[in-house]
Amino acid sequence: MAGSSLRRRPRLIGPRKTVAIIASTFHENYVASMIEHARDELLASMPNASVPLYRVPGAHEIPVCASYVTSHTNADVIIALGVIIRGETEHADLVATSVFSGLQEIAVHQEIPIINEVLLLDSEAQAKERCLGEEINRGTEAGQAAVSMAELFIKLRETYPDVVNKTG
Repeated sequence: MAGSSLRRRPRLIGPRKTVAIIASTFHENYVASMIEHARDELLASMPNASVPLYRVPGAHEIPVCASYVTSHTNADVIIALGVIIRGETEHADLVATSVFSGLQEIAVHQEIPIINEVLLLDSEAQAKERCLGEEINRGTEAGQAAVSMAELFIKLRETYPDVVNKTG
């Protein structure tokens, strides 16, 4: 997302929005920084936003928590944060594939934006660059994307408030 066309700190006017953050406790120093940056960005862009935080042990647990949050809360957008660092086996790739597929399935099925910043990285150096940096921080970028998607879904719901499944 670095250098993307996401607007810098839009102001979301209107009803209070809830942006739920679901974050892994594994690789805590990196994830904590992304949480902080995401919250700062969200509250700068949507000062009246509610930003509940749900912590899970590892990246693999993020999709089941996201599924529960979409089904049992009033979250408008979800931000998923985690760090997976590759080792000598394929385990990290398998976990990442499972997490990415699970989050996308939930987002599409529940029609709720899920900003996926569960990072699959090759090294601690990459984690430091993407999670601890001020210039490039995936938490900040997640916050920006969440605000953009919240704005888009406001417009979609205003434009198409009562559209029913067209296939039935």
